Amino acid sequence: MRVKISQLPLPLDYEEKDILNAAAAKLNCSESLLSGLNIIRRSIDARKRREAPFFSIHVEIEIQDSAGFLLPDDKDIQISPGEKIFPEIMIPKISGKVKSRPVVIGSGPSGLMAALTLAEAGLSPLLIERGAPVKERTSQVSLFWKKGELNPEGNVLFGEGGAGLFSDGKLTTRSKDRFRVRRFLETLVKCGAPEDILIDSEPHLGTDILKKIVPAFRNLIEGAGGEVRFHSRLEGIRAESGRLCGIKVNGQDIETEYCILATGHSARDVYQMLAESGVMVEQKSFAVGLRLELPQESINRAQWGSFAGHQRLGAAGFRLTFKEDKENRACYTFCMCPGGTIIPCASSSGTLTTNGMSLSARPGGFGNAAFLVPVHPADYGDQAEETYPALAGIGFQDKIERLAYNAGGGDYSLPAASLSSFLKNKYHVNLPEKRSWPRSRPADLHMILPGFVCTTLEAAIPKMLSLLKGVLHEEVLLYAAETRSSSPVRLSRNETGESVNLSGLFPAGEGAGYAGGIVSSAVDGLRAAEAVIRKIRDGIKT
Repeated sequence: MRVKISQLPLPLDYEEKDILNAAAAKLNCSESLLSGLNIIRRSIDARKRREAPFFSIHVEIEIQDSAGFLLPDDKDIQISPGEKIFPEIMIPKISGKVKSRPVVIGSGPSGLMAALTLAEAGLSPLLIERGAPVKERTSQVSLFWKKGELNPEGNVLFGEGGAGLFSDGKLTTRSKDRFRVRRFLETLVKCGAPEDILIDSEPHLGTDILKKIVPAFRNLIEGAGGEVRFHSRLEGIRAESGRLCGIKVNGQDIETEYCILATGHSARDVYQMLAESGVMVEQKSFAVGLRLELPQESINRAQWGSFAGHQRLGAAGFRLTFKEDKENRACYTFCMCPGGTIIPCASSSGTLTTNGMSLSARPGGFGNAAFLVPVHPADYGDQAEETYPALAGIGFQDKIERLAYNAGGGDYSLPAASLSSFLKNKYHVNLPEKRSWPRSRPADLHMILPGFVCTTLEAAIPKMLSLLKGVLHEEVLLYAAETRSSSPVRLSRNETGESVNLSGLFPAGEGAGYAGGIVSSAVDGLRAAEAVIRKIRDGIKT
């Protein structure tokens, strides 16, 4: 008999043999009766009512000679179903001649997963990326961070790996599609990710690990028959009678009937081109705010108490929310980076936004997170008077980013201020010497963000930080502005995953407005590839 045990408690210093011992105690049987232990999930329980943080582990295990064995009456113990917990998703091979190979635009998680899936189906996809491969891109980003030299085609936001390459590499997701999530995570492990990401409740990779995984992912695609081209920018699409028949890349026409568009949320020129081409694009809500930084040691103490510093716990994170009230909008934290650094980002001259980044060990002295306020199409104001009203959210973003660029001195230094200065709206001319991003300058943050965003943050941040006991306002620094947590547009698609008015175009991932984060983007790319495969297979049959 095979059983699942949920919420098996283990101390921070547990060893592998302790898991079997705890399972036997939970089942009220001898360890000798147990075999085939499989860890399904692992999380840390650090709720304040507990004496000490501990690991909560979910396992599956075999009970031998179980005839007549009675399971304890415990809701955390269940007989496992016969099928695998994570059955493999089989990608059907396409047999028969295909008129033109499918094209994938963008090599972020959505595009990479889509291209690999199409390659495994035998369709020899072409993956187009406007930016550079990881090694070259890393050099471009280094120049930007050190000297403020921006390459519009190869930067923190464009290039192999997508915007998530320079991030914390979080693999948490709200997606309920656990089979496709598992397939993506197993692919990452195949590319060199640690196997712990398959069981940890809040897995992350870090930029240092991502830089190794992404080229290996590219090798998988090429090994399965796909082709990857860098420095190749999508400039146009061709359609006949509502059907895609080709694209233009670097001035060259490429025939294709199937294109997965996974450009990411910063490809503003692509949105413009699509709107000009008549592809259905609609406005979408998103969020803007500030990135907040405080000493990691303070976060650890607030979350772990006297156990802060335990090597099994590592750097602590947090998720905080503020509910909407009569005077203020909601506020929430986003992309918390323990032991990380705040970074400047830009994809076009004269604009500036922020993000957070960390390495796999999260060794930095500061933690940071975006504190975001929702923005809705009604907030776009005169931006909605543009030639294409669907792109008004981009104009809203752009206005803030240009103000941030100017406030930072016009050399891509980040504008920053202490929390106490922001709350009093009285700014100091100096910043603390110890901060994660030295290329930052004191600035009036109220001159960058819209009034309703500042008002909400003034009310929300103190209340949200009060949940982190012991954190002092004096040690908190704010950087402006966080504007690209998600796309301000959505590329409308139908139940088949295609554009509602251009058959053969499959919008996917964050840039299409259907995902948020590395895992959900990859899952959406996988679904888009499956939709293309179905359409090709059905076309061959007819």
